Amino acid sequence: MATLQKSVSTSLVGTLVAGCLLLIALSVQEGAAVPISSHCRLDKANFQQPYITNRTFMLAKEASFADNNTDVRLIGEKLFHGVHMSERCYLMKLVLNFTLEEVLLPQSDRFQPYMQEVVPFLDRLSNKLSQCHIQGDDQHIQRNVQKLKDTVKKLGESGGIKAIGELDLLFMALRNACV
Repeated sequence: MATLQKSVSTSLVGTLVAGCLLLIALSVQEGAAVPISSHCRLDKANFQQPYITNRTFMLAKEASFADNNTDVRLIGEKLFHGVHMSERCYLMKLVLNFTLEEVLLPQSDRFQPYMQEVVPFLDRLSNKLSQCHIQGDDQHIQRNVQKLKDTVKKLGESGGIKAIGELDLLFMALRNACV
């Protein structure tokens, strides 16, 4: 009988410990029910560095002074149209990669000294999201990103400046979608 009680007691303790670990894992993720090994996540600490946050916002502000097209918004509601909350980090990964490769790197000699500090930071975020993928069809996301790319290309040089001027919005959207 004592052996049976000890076995039941050990089983209950094991279940209790497993439940506590699950609660701790969810609280660390602020209750988000995502797999702990999810690749579409960024650490909150990436967005709590005052220096790089300031440099990112200063770069966006400096570029926005050169942006004379105030009718177009690249990062806004249209970008997220039809995209589930669980897919938004993947969407922002694609926007980040486009911004780095097609906008920031070709214009890396402009808007100094901010550009030389912000580009490596955004590149690190891109690398951290390199394994971020979604299950199933992503055509709706690809369409939204393609519309953004087409808008930037249609605007020519001012499209690139606009994208740089919206780096603050990119920063905030990445934080909101991936943390």
